[in-house]
Amino acid sequence: MRILIDADGCPVVNIAVNVARQNNIKCLILCDTAHVFEKDGAETITVLKGADSVDFVLVNMVQKDDIVITQDYGLAAMCLARGAVPISQDGMVYDSENIDALLMQRHMSKKIRMSGGRLKGNSKRTEKENEKFEQRLRELLK
Repeated sequence: MRILIDADGCPVVNIAVNVARQNNIKCLILCDTAHVFEKDGAETITVLKGADSVDFVLVNMVQKDDIVITQDYGLAAMCLARGAVPISQDGMVYDSENIDALLMQRHMSKKIRMSGGRLKGNSKRTEKENEKFEQRLRELLK
């Protein structure tokens, strides 16, 4: 088991790296060249910038029972297909029960945006959300 982090735009990198270190679990941070991550206790893999470039590298690396931290529903679906356990930055574990609805929601949101519509953005992240993520990650490691 390893922890792989889709780090581009991920607010819980430090939390995940700390939890991995405390549990002696290998942690890989994947990002593109627009981001720089140097964290003690984690290996950083930097890929060329491009649409979904990190996602493709990550999905080709992921193994059964790895934990993948991502907010990308498409990447989560691909990781599920490979036997990994994807979790969102908010602590939601993606599974076969929720992934189809999430992918449909993503599709509908894209259609709205493509037709000129606007959607409400995310609210400011709170410490409570960080605590929930950390608790769920620790549960997955047990």
